[in-house]
Amino acid sequence: MSSPISSISANCRKRTVTRRQFLASSALAAGAATVAAPAILRAAGPNEKLNIAIIGAGGRGASNTHDVQTENIVALCDVSEPNLDRAAQSFPKARRFADFRKLFDHAGEFDAVVVSTCEHTHAFATLAALQLGKHVYCEKPLTHNVWEARMIREAAAKAKVATQMGIQIHATENYRRVVELVQSKAIGAVREAHVWVSRAWGWQSEEEARTHQDIVSVRDRPGEAQPVPKGLSWDLWLGPAPERPFHNVYVPGPKWYRWWDFGNGTMSDLGSHWNDLPFWALKLQAPLTIEAKGPPPHAEIAPASMQATYEYGSRGELPPVTLTWYQGVNKPAIWTEGRIPRWDSGVLFVGDKGMLLSDYDKHVLLPEKEFEGFARPQPWIPRSPGQHAEWIAACKSGSATTCNFGYSGWLTEANHLGNVAYRTGKKLEWDAERLTCPNAPEASRFLKREYRAGWQLA
Repeated sequence: MSSPISSISANCRKRTVTRRQFLASSALAAGAATVAAPAILRAAGPNEKLNIAIIGAGGRGASNTHDVQTENIVALCDVSEPNLDRAAQSFPKARRFADFRKLFDHAGEFDAVVVSTCEHTHAFATLAALQLGKHVYCEKPLTHNVWEARMIREAAAKAKVATQMGIQIHATENYRRVVELVQSKAIGAVREAHVWVSRAWGWQSEEEARTHQDIVSVRDRPGEAQPVPKGLSWDLWLGPAPERPFHNVYVPGPKWYRWWDFGNGTMSDLGSHWNDLPFWALKLQAPLTIEAKGPPPHAEIAPASMQATYEYGSRGELPPVTLTWYQGVNKPAIWTEGRIPRWDSGVLFVGDKGMLLSDYDKHVLLPEKEFEGFARPQPWIPRSPGQHAEWIAACKSGSATTCNFGYSGWLTEANHLGNVAYRTGKKLEWDAERLTCPNAPEASRFLKREYRAGWQLA
């Protein structure tokens, strides 16, 4: 059977959406974009400021702190004393902590937490906050693995607090217009989608290294130890991860994210942003199967280049769809052959009646000539005040957030499953209810991890 890419109907000119189709699609999109409002509200009203604890105050955490500084920042936590010192210059009255576990001993002093630690400790800070009934904003990816993502999603549902994962692009107008076009069937039923990013950080083949320079040129775990930088608690930075000597190939900056013990490479990082668009537009949750291709897996380091194909079943009136992710040098055939614009990174929806190509801030209906005069549907997804503002409003009033853990938990699971399939080397059949791969029990070691002594998630 030929791919929909090569068999798109040319009957696209001047199509319009009927009122009945528009209203039905509007209801569907609205349902996908919101969730039940949190039942536990800590602030008395929209004019009362929240008391917020910051967990991870440097790097991405400094940016997140800036975006919630309209509220009361009452606690700062970071494993780096220099990071704490810089943050304290703006918030001198805030309590200071190196260990977030001790911060929660003072839970009565704050209403909400912002988690911006490295990926391997996200779940520990987030789960503790949820269990104490605190609102949570957590950077992407939500967790380090599939099992943790399920734990967090279920804990958030039980806590009924305001949650948000940091997918800032989700709040843009461009993503909203794309979702409306897809869900109003501007390009017909979508049975195929492709997502690609050109970032090539991670383990590289010799050929990749010649054309894509990683910001860290390392191919194996360093054997030697380096002095721990002054003010850094290396033991707390490691947290639940296996113990190893300090080396600057892990910190500072984003170096850690390419190491399996601390992150999951480009798949879970940029996948949070780019797979978000088809996940939202196509109402995806758990895939049926996942198959990945790439170089032989490295034991320590995530790959620079790979691809993963997900098969999803029917979702209500929506037909089954195949979603393929590409990173590094891997690209869709239609891109390689020059049959669409060669955007550096993008999302391509392939429908029965046309295609839609998008990146973060623009999109185009293809073939362009066939869509001349096309009447777009009236916008129905409300404008977002921004990811952080959405969350703050939800904490105070019970309004909805669009990247709540009920949504982003499923997205995080799916992204991690791409890496699980890659590391297992099999096409996985996924039993989402039981969190197992019936045809590949060996995949279980990549779904969940063992924690270092003194760390437990329950």
